[in-house]
Amino acid sequence: MEIQNVINYCAQKKGVKQEFPFGDAALVMKVMNKMFCLINLTTSDSISLKCDPVYAQALRQKYKYVQSGYYMNKKHWNTIELDQSIADSEIYSWIDDSYELVVKGLKKADREKLLGKAD
Repeated sequence: MEIQNVINYCAQKKGVKQEFPFGDAALVMKVMNKMFCLINLTTSDSISLKCDPVYAQALRQKYKYVQSGYYMNKKHWNTIELDQSIADSEIYSWIDDSYELVVKGLKKADREKLLGKAD
Protein backbone atom coordinates (compact mmCIF):
# COMPACT_ATOMS: atom_id res chain seq x y z
CA MET A 1 0.00 0.00 0.00
CA GLU A 2 1.19 3.49 -0.80
CA ILE A 3 1.40 6.07 1.98
CA GLN A 4 -0.76 8.48 -0.03
CA ASN A 5 -3.56 5.90 -0.06
CA VAL A 6 -3.42 5.75 3.74
CA ILE A 7 -3.49 9.54 3.99
CA ASN A 8 -6.45 9.79 1.62
CA TYR A 9 -8.36 7.01 3.39
CA CYS A 10 -7.88 8.55 6.83
CA ALA A 11 -8.67 12.07 5.63
CA GLN A 12 -12.10 11.09 4.32
CA LYS A 13 -13.26 9.95 7.76
CA LYS A 14 -15.62 12.21 9.66
CA GLY A 15 -13.95 14.86 11.83
CA VAL A 16 -10.37 14.00 10.88
CA LYS A 17 -7.62 16.59 11.02
CA GLN A 18 -4.00 16.24 9.94
CA GLU A 19 -1.17 17.58 12.10
CA PHE A 20 2.62 17.43 12.38
CA PRO A 21 3.14 17.63 16.18
CA PHE A 22 6.36 15.57 16.05
CA GLY A 23 8.02 17.28 13.08
CA ASP A 24 7.84 16.90 9.32
CA ALA A 25 8.58 13.16 9.33
CA ALA A 26 5.39 12.08 11.10
CA LEU A 27 1.89 12.97 9.96
CA VAL A 28 -0.69 12.45 12.70
CA MET A 29 -4.34 11.83 11.88
CA LYS A 30 -6.70 12.87 14.68
CA VAL A 31 -10.39 12.72 15.34
CA MET A 32 -11.64 15.26 17.90
CA ASN A 33 -7.99 15.93 18.88
CA LYS A 34 -7.27 12.25 19.58
CA MET A 35 -4.69 10.41 17.49
CA PHE A 36 -5.76 7.27 15.65
CA CYS A 37 -3.03 7.00 13.00
CA LEU A 38 0.59 8.10 12.87
CA ILE A 39 2.10 8.00 9.39
CA ASN A 40 5.86 7.77 9.04
CA LEU A 41 6.83 9.91 6.04
CA THR A 42 10.52 8.96 6.01
CA THR A 43 12.04 6.35 3.74
CA SER A 44 10.58 3.48 5.77
CA ASP A 45 6.88 3.59 4.93
CA SER A 46 5.04 2.61 8.07
CA ILE A 47 1.98 3.55 10.05
CA SER A 48 1.03 3.16 13.69
CA LEU A 49 -2.55 2.36 14.62
CA LYS A 50 -4.43 2.02 17.88
CA CYS A 51 -5.61 -1.53 18.47
CA ASP A 52 -7.39 -3.67 21.03
CA PRO A 53 -4.55 -5.21 23.10
CA VAL A 54 -5.55 -8.85 22.51
CA TYR A 55 -6.05 -8.29 18.78
CA ALA A 56 -2.78 -6.34 18.63
CA GLN A 57 -0.88 -9.37 19.95
CA ALA A 58 -2.61 -11.70 17.52
CA LEU A 59 -1.69 -9.47 14.56
CA ARG A 60 1.95 -9.33 15.68
CA GLN A 61 2.06 -13.11 15.79
CA LYS A 62 0.37 -13.52 12.41
CA TYR A 63 2.22 -10.87 10.38
CA LYS A 64 5.96 -10.40 10.17
CA TYR A 65 5.61 -6.68 9.42
CA VAL A 66 3.28 -5.86 12.33
CA GLN A 67 5.14 -4.98 15.50
CA SER A 68 4.43 -3.25 18.77
CA GLY A 69 4.02 0.49 18.39
CA TYR A 70 7.28 2.28 17.76
CA TYR A 71 7.54 5.08 20.35
CA MET A 72 3.95 4.32 21.35
CA ASN A 73 2.17 2.46 24.14
CA LYS A 74 3.12 -1.04 23.04
CA LYS A 75 0.01 -2.57 24.57
CA HIS A 76 -2.41 -0.44 22.54
CA TRP A 77 -0.52 0.44 19.34
CA ASN A 78 0.88 -1.51 16.41
CA THR A 79 3.34 -0.27 13.82
CA ILE A 80 2.82 -1.75 10.37
CA GLU A 81 5.46 -1.70 7.66
CA LEU A 82 3.78 -1.14 4.32
CA ASP A 83 5.83 -3.60 2.29
CA GLN A 84 3.03 -4.93 0.05
CA SER A 85 2.86 -8.28 1.87
CA ILE A 86 -0.31 -7.30 3.74
CA ALA A 87 -3.47 -6.85 1.70
CA ASP A 88 -4.75 -3.30 1.39
CA SER A 89 -8.16 -4.46 2.60
CA GLU A 90 -6.57 -5.65 5.88
CA ILE A 91 -4.83 -2.33 6.42
CA TYR A 92 -8.01 -0.38 5.68
CA SER A 93 -9.84 -2.58 8.19
CA TRP A 94 -7.19 -1.86 10.84
CA ILE A 95 -7.46 1.88 10.15
CA ASP A 96 -11.24 1.60 10.61
CA ASP A 97 -10.74 -0.28 13.88
CA SER A 98 -8.30 2.35 15.16
CA TYR A 99 -10.64 5.21 14.26
CA GLU A 100 -13.61 3.47 15.87
CA LEU A 101 -11.65 2.69 19.07
CA VAL A 102 -10.74 6.35 19.42
CA VAL A 103 -14.29 7.54 18.69
CA LYS A 104 -15.65 5.03 21.20
CA GLY A 105 -13.28 6.42 23.84
CA LEU A 106 -14.30 10.04 23.34
CA LYS A 107 -16.29 11.89 25.95
CA LYS A 108 -20.00 11.55 25.26
CA ALA A 109 -20.35 15.23 24.33
CA ASP A 110 -17.46 15.02 21.85
CA ARG A 111 -18.81 11.81 20.34
CA GLU A 112 -22.26 13.36 19.92
CA LYS A 113 -20.73 16.49 18.38
CA LEU A 114 -18.78 14.35 15.91
CA LEU A 115 -21.84 12.31 15.01
CA GLY A 116 -24.01 15.43 14.68
CA LYS A 117 -26.20 14.65 17.69
CA ALA A 118 -25.15 17.52 19.97
CA ASP A 119 -27.66 20.21 20.90
